[in-house]
Amino acid sequence: MKVALIGGTGFVGNYIVTALGGEGHEVSLLMRPGSDDKIPAGDHCRVTRGDINSTEALDSTLTDCDAVIYTVGILRESPKQGMTFEALQYDGVVQMVESARRCGVDRVLLMSANGVYTEGTPYQSTKARAEEYVLASGLAATVFRPSAIFGDPHGRMEIGTQLCRDIVRVPWPAIGFFTGLSPVTGAVMMSPVHAADVASAFTAALADPSTVGKTYVLGGPENLSWTQMIRTIAEAVGRRKWIFPCPIVLMKLAATLLDWLPGFPVTRDQLTMLAEGNTADVAVLESLIRRAPLRFEPESLAYLRSPAKRLPLI
Repeated sequence: MKVALIGGTGFVGNYIVTALGGEGHEVSLLMRPGSDDKIPAGDHCRVTRGDINSTEALDSTLTDCDAVIYTVGILRESPKQGMTFEALQYDGVVQMVESARRCGVDRVLLMSANGVYTEGTPYQSTKARAEEYVLASGLAATVFRPSAIFGDPHGRMEIGTQLCRDIVRVPWPAIGFFTGLSPVTGAVMMSPVHAADVASAFTAALADPSTVGKTYVLGGPENLSWTQMIRTIAEAVGRRKWIFPCPIVLMKLAATLLDWLPGFPVTRDQLTMLAEGNTADVAVLESLIRRAPLRFEPESLAYLRSPAKRLPLI
């Protein structure tokens, strides 16, 4: 099968390119100018240089393809660079669907995120509206909503790398977020899922017509608290970390004043989403990939130990 991939130079997209090649698919990749060093290796890739605002580049990428996958997403906006939630997470999806219609591509797979809804934060609302648009497009669409995704980022950023850099490796105590009044009853929970397993879910859906029209929430085999994740990362890199409990509401006050700073680790909206929780039933992922997903444990986080993979502190 020939598969167009929008977002293939990103963290999860890189894993999807590898998974598609492993299944014998040909990949048509849209690559932003200046991202040549992020092209995944492999002779199964056809590269078109351009961005999602270019009708010509999109059509060139989707021409002669049987399916298209869209994985573009950001965690922070950079309006001066044109990187906004609206532009990349909604408008880009609309343009991709229009291109699919022009090029006769009927199969569409979209990566969204767990817990999104139209009345949520700008990140959540743009993702939710994109889901609605794709599912109502008349195309054979499947939507994936992964929980927090981890795995070797190959020089990019992902949750394990960020927590290790900003919280575990720094010399001061870590912050253990919780909601309400108690760190026990108000624990912030996630179901971290490995990028390789997310990629396997995409390739499995391509081969399974029964996934059309459905939305899948993807989570790993454990529901872990924020504190448990920090302790696991610390163990993976051989560190002991004292964790200071902090109500999210207090951190929100700090973020309100300081999240405009490039070095501030979280935004107010990210804290809002963190407080809402991010768990999923692992059975959904297992039903797609037909194997046990990777666990969020020191062995799966071994990539954090390599000095070459440590990003500089900011």
